[in-house]
Amino acid sequence: MGSIDTSTRAESGSDPIPTPNSTANGHHAGNGSVHPPAVESTGATAENEPFRKRKGSGVLPLEVGTRVMCRWRDGKYHPVKVIERRKLPCGGANDYEYYVHYTEFNRRLDEWVKLEQLDLNSVETVVDEKVEDKVTSLKMTRHQKRKIDETHVEGHEELDAASLREHEEFTKVKNIATIELGRYEIETWYFSPFPPEYNDCSKLFFCEFCLNFMKRKEQLQRHMRKCDLKHPPGDEIYRSGTLSMFEVDGKKNKVYGQNLCYLAKLFLDHKTLYYDVDLFLFYVLCECDDRGCHMVGYFSKEKHSEESYNLACILTLPPYQRKGYGKFLIAFSYELSKKEGKVGTPERPLSDLGMLSYRGYWTRVLLDILKKHKGNISIKELSDMTAIKAEDILSTLQGLELIQYRKGQHVICADPKVLDRHLKAAGRGGLDVDVSKLIWTPYKEQN
Repeated sequence: MGSIDTSTRAESGSDPIPTPNSTANGHHAGNGSVHPPAVESTGATAENEPFRKRKGSGVLPLEVGTRVMCRWRDGKYHPVKVIERRKLPCGGANDYEYYVHYTEFNRRLDEWVKLEQLDLNSVETVVDEKVEDKVTSLKMTRHQKRKIDETHVEGHEELDAASLREHEEFTKVKNIATIELGRYEIETWYFSPFPPEYNDCSKLFFCEFCLNFMKRKEQLQRHMRKCDLKHPPGDEIYRSGTLSMFEVDGKKNKVYGQNLCYLAKLFLDHKTLYYDVDLFLFYVLCECDDRGCHMVGYFSKEKHSEESYNLACILTLPPYQRKGYGKFLIAFSYELSKKEGKVGTPERPLSDLGMLSYRGYWTRVLLDILKKHKGNISIKELSDMTAIKAEDILSTLQGLELIQYRKGQHVICADPKVLDRHLKAAGRGGLDVDVSKLIWTPYKEQN
C-alpha cells in the first residue's frame, strides 16, 4: 500500500527513537497512565542559545512557528514549535490552545496543549534556521544526532522537498486523537484522511472484527449486537496455539480493506493510502480467545509485484508492540515467499523502524545459517535458502563487515566468535512461525 512505514519497532532491546509506545501506548479503556519517553531532553534553553532572539512573554496569542518550552507528561519542559492554534470556544481574545511539535521527538508525539503548559518566558524567534540547525547539531551527542536523523530522514526518500512540505502541511495536525478498538483505548500517532463527516471527531470507535468505525460509543454497542463477525473476513491460513493469521482479499472485502487502511494510517506517517484495495492481499494476525479473534497487526502485499516485493505495509498495533509480533509478521512474509518459490523484499522506502526491524531479521536468519554451515556458501545459496533478495543479503553482510571482495567476487568471512558477537547484538528473534501450521496456496494458483 504505497510506502512502507514499519511501526513494529525494532525489538532488539534498544529504542531507535522515542515513540508513543512508551508514552501513549494502547491501554485498557479508562486507563490513562503514561510514561516518559525513552530519550532524555537535550536540555536546550533560551539562555544558552545565542543564535536565538527573545521574543518576549507578552505577545499573545502565540504565532504559528513560535518556539517555546512546553511541560510534557513527564513533568519536564521540552522545546516545541507551534504548528497550529485554535481559539477556545468560551475564551477571551487571547485564549487559544496550541498544536505543538516536540523538536526532540518524532511527529507521532505532536499534540494539542493548553497555554498553562507553555513557559512564556522562553518564547523565542529563530533568527536563522540554518544557523540553528548547525549549532543544535554541534551540541548533540552522536547518539542523539543519529536518533534525530533516523526520525526525520528515513522514510522520506520517495518524496522530493516540495512533496514532503506539501505532505507535512496537509497532515500536520492529527485529526483523530484516540480510538477505541476492542478492550483498548489507543492514542493515535498521525493524521488519517477519514471522510469529511468525521472532521468534528477527536475519538472514533472501531468494531474490532469488521473494522467499521463510529462517532459514539452507543453506536458501537448497537453495531456489536448486530455484527456477525468474530474474526477478519477471509481465509484462516495459519493457527498455532492462540495465534491465527487470516488472508483477506481486498477485492472480495473492499470495505474491510479500506477501513484497515484508515486505521493503519493513524500509526503510519509516510504511507500512501489507496482507496482501490483490489490489488492487495491483507494478512491479519490475531490473538484468539473464546470471544473471538482480536487483531494484533497486519501486513499487506500486492497480488502481483514486478519488483519482487513480498510486503507493502506492516503494522503492529501499539498495545501489542514489544512482544515479538513485528518480527513474526516479517518472518511470515518470507515463509509465503518460500511457498511461492520466489525471493522477496519489502517495498521501498523503508522507514527508520522498518529498516531496523528488517536488518535485525536478516541478521539473525543469515548468521544462524552461517554458524551451522560447514564450508563455503555463496550469496545465491543463502538467497535460495532464505527467500531473502541477494541485494539485502549483501548489504546486511557488508554492514556486519562479514564480506570482502576478492579477485572479482564476494567472499563471506564467518569467524565463529564474530558471528556470536553479532548474534548477541541482534537480540532475540521473537515468535517463531511454525511452517507445519501454514496452509496456503499462492494467489496465482487460485485462478
